[in-house]
Amino acid sequence: MSAFETAVSTEPPTNSGHRFDAGRHWAASLALAFEARGGVTRMVQARHQGPLRVQRPFYPEGRTGPCHVYLLHPPGGLVSGDRLAISARVGADTRALLTTPAANKLYKADSHGVAWGQHTHLEVADGAFLEWLPQETIAFDGSMGEQSTHIDLAGSARCLGWEVLALGRPASDLPYVSGRIDQRFRLILDGKPLWLERQPLDPLHPRFAGRWGQGGATVQATLWAVGLGDEGEAIEALRDAISTSPRWAVTVRHGVLLLRYLGNERNEAWEICQQAWACLRPLLSSTCAHPPRIWFT
Repeated sequence: MSAFETAVSTEPPTNSGHRFDAGRHWAASLALAFEARGGVTRMVQARHQGPLRVQRPFYPEGRTGPCHVYLLHPPGGLVSGDRLAISARVGADTRALLTTPAANKLYKADSHGVAWGQHTHLEVADGAFLEWLPQETIAFDGSMGEQSTHIDLAGSARCLGWEVLALGRPASDLPYVSGRIDQRFRLILDGKPLWLERQPLDPLHPRFAGRWGQGGATVQATLWAVGLGDEGEAIEALRDAISTSPRWAVTVRHGVLLLRYLGNERNEAWEICQQAWACLRPLLSSTCAHPPRIWFT
């Protein structure tokens, strides 16, 4: 069994509706694969289990442009015991853009404190370009779980993606004051780690409010890009293109461009990520950014 098959395989849930301890889980998985056929990127696999689906592929940029796919999770969020596994394999010389139709919600843990889990594995082959652009995640007070994103690149693969996380619901006077979320990122090129990161978000830890850590911020975002020809040019282009907000910064290490946002405005974080995408996409693929229509519905 290949590493890809191992990553996406899941076992059916056991006793899913009759347990209340940490052994309870409801599993859902989605495994996508894309290949180039006749100069067109085709979705050749969409294997699913549980409430994870895709709509049909779209080609808003023309048949030879990226294949746009919307990932659907009808429940709209994760509760205690949920286990989501999403994987995508983007074959050589293909172009795919994956996004979601709405925000993902991480609900408060139940009275037994059972955690949820969401795990994403992306494989990008030599010469391929993947854009991973989900809409934001909203963590309710008391949410407990782990998010992991694992990206495997090969050769000249290019990848641009982001994760936007809003903690609590300040507009409803419901801040994130309890719970714990562990975020993990792994980006590997030809078996060599380029970016490994773990971020625990615990409102009871001094780091959460400390100026040396989260600083009390309720919204954070990370955007990454790999495969840029001139990283210095990309950074200058970002500084020229993005609004003058002081709440973002950009750096490059080991060929990975990382843009970070830390503040309190979901709309500001989303706008900065979109501006950065519009700036970087032409440098990665010589085509302008084409926002998915689902973002405007």
